[in-house]
Amino acid sequence: MSAVLWTAQEVAAAVNGKALGAFSATGVSIDTRKIAKGDLFVALQGPNFDGHDYIAAALAAGAAGVLAHRLPDGMAANAPIVLVADTLTGLQDLGRAARNRSGAKFVAVTGSVGKTSTKEALKVALGAQGKVFASEGNLNNHWGAPLSLARMPRDTEIGIFELGMNHADEIRPLAKMVRPHAAIITTVEAVHIEFFESVAGIADAKAEILEGLEPGGTAILPRDNEYFARMAARAVALGVKHVVGFGAAPESDVRLITCATSPAGNAVEADLFGARISFHTGLAGRHQAINALSVLAAVQALGCNVAKAAAALGEAKALKGRGYREEIRIAGGSFTLIDESYNASPAAMRAAFSVMAGLPIEKGGRRIAILGDMRELGREGPALHEGLRDDLVAAGIDVAYLVGPLMGELFALLPEKIRGAHTLDSAAMAAVAPRAIRAGDIVLVKGSLGTRMAPIVEAIRDLDLNTAARPKAANGH
Repeated sequence: MSAVLWTAQEVAAAVNGKALGAFSATGVSIDTRKIAKGDLFVALQGPNFDGHDYIAAALAAGAAGVLAHRLPDGMAANAPIVLVADTLTGLQDLGRAARNRSGAKFVAVTGSVGKTSTKEALKVALGAQGKVFASEGNLNNHWGAPLSLARMPRDTEIGIFELGMNHADEIRPLAKMVRPHAAIITTVEAVHIEFFESVAGIADAKAEILEGLEPGGTAILPRDNEYFARMAARAVALGVKHVVGFGAAPESDVRLITCATSPAGNAVEADLFGARISFHTGLAGRHQAINALSVLAAVQALGCNVAKAAAALGEAKALKGRGYREEIRIAGGSFTLIDESYNASPAAMRAAFSVMAGLPIEKGGRRIAILGDMRELGREGPALHEGLRDDLVAAGIDVAYLVGPLMGELFALLPEKIRGAHTLDSAAMAAVAPRAIRAGDIVLVKGSLGTRMAPIVEAIRDLDLNTAARPKAANGH
């Protein structure tokens, strides 16, 4: 039986609301389609929906109670509902209350790329060192972060939270809500540049996470990044006593020495504050090795066992849409599918190309890249897409299939021998690219979420002759 997470009176006290009826909730949900028996349903209201219209459905589906800012028609006066002035504010207050009552150690992660993979790696690394709770998928925004906090069990010993943004001033309130003991910034790149005047502005927005650090906390920053000094200076200005740099740069406190990538992941040798350490990660690519260094730095900052954490990193696996890899069996053999369909940026594209280049290829096999538009790049978009040309060629990509108007700019620049096809939307590409795949190929699918590359992944997976037996992808969203 699940432990009680919130009683009606606790919710009312946390949100400064009024409990109409009693209940005990074992979970928290904002989506009636995913209600579990015993959940507290928070009736959020957005521009195109109103959760209050689904309160009756939530209760019928097994919700123990509801947080609402109005009583639906026909609802009993003693219904299991807590009334509050505004449910979004209420959810945020509930998240703060969860953090305030917790005696756990907390780590928060942000960055232009690698947030979710790093958060999941932290979860694996620390899983055997206490009762760990981590935010699910990419619940990292103004409602996702407080929802995650509100879901955190009372007896959590280590809390791991991802914080995201696409505008300035978005991470600050989330960081002050989570109040981490260690904060990781994975990297700073031209992601969401449409909403910033410069990449330096993105660095400043990411550094907002440092404003929530608990006294005596640790800032873990990317030493190889050109904005390291800027972010480190911000940390010092905020009074952060411990600033740790991770990366390959000689000055790094946690420094990458070697990284050997294989289909099974990375064999890594590193220097951790002057001590040599060797370990294996289940995530392939030099960028994942660098992210693993930030994980170990956080483990040390929390006072946990670094050796145990490093050994556990071999169990870290890529999530669906974020590098999930599988073998697809077709006539004549099989091919490898790498699903990176969830998101894309110039830095993430180059990292994916590097992984492709490092994977051994069967005789007769090809490296095929199916790439979609990278969104939110503003006026720099065309140039940033065109700028991928040399990286594609250097990675030994044999055939490129490109989706979207911005990718059309890149397609025109590619050597003719690697031009597969270009379509304006993913639906058209889903009918083209899968037909070109043959046994021995390695196939990468990557693009921004808004470009809808996931249907192409499913069209490719549908080629599998052994569909019923193929592995189920982990839920990364």
